[in-house]
Amino acid sequence: MDPNPTNFPILSYVMSKLPSIGRKSPTAADEFDIEQPQSLPKPPPEPHFDITERMPHLTDPKVVNAMRAAVADVSQTRSVLKTLGERPYHELVDTARVKLAEIEAELSKRLEEIVLSPRPPEMEREDWRSDLAVKEEECRKAVEKEKEAYKALIALDELHEAYEKMLRDAEQRLEKIYETAVAGGNLEEQVSGEKSSEVKDEANEEVIGILQEALGKSVERVDLSGRQLRILPEAFGKIRSLIVLNLSNNHLKVIPDSIASLENLEELHLSSNLLESLPDSIGLLFSLKFLDVSSNKLVSLPDSICHCRSLVELDAGFNKLSYLPTNIGYELVNLKRLSLSFNKLRSLPTSVGEMKSLRLLDLHFNELHVLPRSIGNLTNLETLNLSNNFSDLTSLPDTIGDLISLKELDLSNNQIHELPDTISRLDNLSVLKLDENPLVIPPKEVVVQGVEAVKAYMIKRRLDILLAEEPQIMLQEMGQTPTGILTRSTSWLNGAVSNVLGTVAGYLGGGGKSDADHYLNQQL
Repeated sequence: MDPNPTNFPILSYVMSKLPSIGRKSPTAADEFDIEQPQSLPKPPPEPHFDITERMPHLTDPKVVNAMRAAVADVSQTRSVLKTLGERPYHELVDTARVKLAEIEAELSKRLEEIVLSPRPPEMEREDWRSDLAVKEEECRKAVEKEKEAYKALIALDELHEAYEKMLRDAEQRLEKIYETAVAGGNLEEQVSGEKSSEVKDEANEEVIGILQEALGKSVERVDLSGRQLRILPEAFGKIRSLIVLNLSNNHLKVIPDSIASLENLEELHLSSNLLESLPDSIGLLFSLKFLDVSSNKLVSLPDSICHCRSLVELDAGFNKLSYLPTNIGYELVNLKRLSLSFNKLRSLPTSVGEMKSLRLLDLHFNELHVLPRSIGNLTNLETLNLSNNFSDLTSLPDTIGDLISLKELDLSNNQIHELPDTISRLDNLSVLKLDENPLVIPPKEVVVQGVEAVKAYMIKRRLDILLAEEPQIMLQEMGQTPTGILTRSTSWLNGAVSNVLGTVAGYLGGGGKSDADHYLNQQL
């Protein structure tokens, strides 16, 4: 909930100087006995921030006070969110939205039934209308009550989303306040109203020249990487012949919607910019096969990216993604490489299991708590990197053993205590990294012997478990208990004897029972 010192260094420092908000718990000072005085506990030491060494003006009380005033809204929002709880998973939020739509549809159906219901002959028209109004009101109230939980979930997610944006804006405000302090400017003016920037974002002359040349020719490749661009002109959407566009290593904050007009575009390089979002129109790039948006400031991918069904490779590493679009796996069925390292992903949508063409899945340095069971459907996956999710990742689903093509599995730097027995089924696995895990099964002395030793250990362990369970399973299949087996066997024997008696009696031709039958019965 608190701002990350890595992403928001100044804001973290200033927030640490704010008084904590909340109910004060009783301390030794509240129960001070004058006759038997006790030594009061020492206050905890203030956290050390290296930032004050790099930015010495942060030790100036005037600067800190100005900054505290500038982030008062952040402090209040943080207190509210600490009360409400963590941000819900994106898939749950999407489910809540679907449920709300279903409830609304059901409400419309019910209201239509109420309106179209016939008036009873014995009821006056006015009374009937009043009765309909009461039923409609009751129906609406019941639906609103049903919608409350889903609305609350969505509202919590939106509040967290707004808080993330608030943190980014606050950090930028604090940077400007510090710059003002260094320049000896008026801090009060800076806090009350930020001055408009005098820097004009102008399109690079080289870009304009390339654009003019491209509009007159059939240009297929444009490389504008490392040009310190701040703006991409809308007119770029008119170069419909473009197949490859490289805009990496610039200062772009926005990609224009007109990019959707590049109907032949197959490769789009946007890495190492300042992008916080992608335009929804990117979903209209139906020919796009390669997309690199790594090393930006993206907090989410637009749902429309699912429509880029020709995508073969997607690199969104080194961003701030906390979730993926819910339906991403159902649509991107041709994707072979998906790189999502160095993000804030806490979970993967179930639909990821539908990416049957996937060969590489890189998820290292995230905040993954769990993997969906559907991940076992990725039967063509060859490389899976789950390293450095640290204390968040503690177990793997048993469906991991269904990844029959898997060659490399990196689980290092997590908190996994036990590998699933099914890992022994990974016949093609040749690289298994398990460093820095508190593994109990398999033990460390097995792990150091390599992947084949681990698989052999897991196979033996599974066989031992099956052998221990086999007698009980046999008892269950044959009647659950020895008494049950004896009862069933006796019943079967009695039935068999009866059948034999009937057969013999029929063979002798007796319709009724004779002495011979009686003799045979006795013998049998």
